[in-house]
Amino acid sequence: MGQFTIYRDDYADTTVIPNSFIDEYMKDANDAQIKVYLYLIRVMSAGLSTGVSEIADKFNHTEKDVIRALKYWEKAGLLSLDESGKNNITGIHFMNPQCKNVSDSTVAACIAEDSQSVQPALVKAEAAVPVISITTRQAETPFTKPIYSADKLRAFKEREETAQLLFVAESYIGRPLSAGDMKSILYFSDCLHFSDDLIDYLIQYCVDRGKKDFKYIEAVALNWAQSGITTPKQAEKFASKYDKSVYTIMKELGKSSAPTAKELEYINRWVKEYGFSSDIISEACERTVMATDSHRFEYAEGILSSWKKEDVRRKSDIQRIDELYQKRRQQKSASATGNRFNQFSQRDYDFEELEAKLLSK
Repeated sequence: MGQFTIYRDDYADTTVIPNSFIDEYMKDANDAQIKVYLYLIRVMSAGLSTGVSEIADKFNHTEKDVIRALKYWEKAGLLSLDESGKNNITGIHFMNPQCKNVSDSTVAACIAEDSQSVQPALVKAEAAVPVISITTRQAETPFTKPIYSADKLRAFKEREETAQLLFVAESYIGRPLSAGDMKSILYFSDCLHFSDDLIDYLIQYCVDRGKKDFKYIEAVALNWAQSGITTPKQAEKFASKYDKSVYTIMKELGKSSAPTAKELEYINRWVKEYGFSSDIISEACERTVMATDSHRFEYAEGILSSWKKEDVRRKSDIQRIDELYQKRRQQKSASATGNRFNQFSQRDYDFEELEAKLLSK
């Protein structure tokens, strides 16, 4: 039988939600945050008008709820807010989180793929309501992926050496490459200045870890470029060091699966931002496992962030903090016992324990 063509006539009345938002971001957001973000995408796609008050009325939230949701997505890297005064939001920009600092073996979700092709939705406000202009933009970086034209892609495909590279890539991926896939490979060569051998190793490295999505592969490539990797040998050494540290922490927290983007965010914070050594992180992981069976990354983050504030540098510092904490508890207990109202039931709340119980629910 002959082939047929499928046409879609309702495209203008749809709102596209990237899978990366669902996979990487939605699971950690609450109801209000998800509603606000999805509605902003709908507004931007249709060129409609809105404002903080209108969003609040539409979903039966307070204006503070809406502002908190916007701040949440700004912190997550999906939005950038223009403000005039405290909480007076005058502009919203959809960001491309792929341009944020990403870590190896993680896919930085790309909410605004080809964001320059999305037309800004100028949002008009009613009287006394701030004007919000919603646009999309990419964060400035020397490795920003260009928007490649069909002619540019065609010229790349016609290179003699490219044919072999694309054939190898298809062999690894196990399917024909799409135009988007080939643009990613062009990006590795043209913008990141990867050699064909390094591109070959990059794709093989990701596929060996069960990752065939080019958004993931781009994230790994970007991390390698930012780390100054130019050869397969350097990449192999970098990946080996990375894998060992990450999977050691995963194992210590009772995880046997590959880390999610959120889990990697925690691990990178502990190692890079907090600067903790492996024995300090291991101690936090051990305490976490003993305390809770769920939300272990959040619990470990609570421990390590408090140790960071206490300027912990070695395990002896942890012992000092523990002794000080126990001393304070004893003093508090003694004070409660000597209270002249001790005929009433006294409670010595351990707020760390309460927090752990809340996280375990």
